Amino acid sequence: MFKRIDHVEIIPSDVEQTIDFYVNILGFKVKSRHEINRPPMKEIVYIELGDTVIELIAVDNPSPKSEEPWQVQYRGIALEVEDMDKAVEHLKSKGIEIVIPPVDLGDSFRGEIRDPDGLIIELREWK
Repeated sequence: MFKRIDHVEIIPSDVEQTIDFYVNILGFKVKSRHEINRPPMKEIVYIELGDTVIELIAVDNPSPKSEEPWQVQYRGIALEVEDMDKAVEHLKSKGIEIVIPPVDLGDSFRGEIRDPDGLIIELREWK
């Protein structure tokens, strides 16, 4: 009946900055952009990496992200990487802080970065 997660929605504080990060740092591609004339919504942008799609919803005056880490919410996304060392080197060369350096969990390596709004992006290399 249910097949897969089709997409995840993010409301960024600055849609252009978020597109730049996901496209130019993480390698996503812009799939489509649509102006929306339903305030507070202004635009919807679909970005994709492989078969993963994120829907960016640009809105007027979005409220800031809560800094409370353990509240009911979607906590973050995880990106699988081919080579953790190369991924970390690439991110550092782009000025991206590795918030939690990669650790060996036995069956994988796991680290974390943040997007421009501080949303968690887990990096995972499976062994």
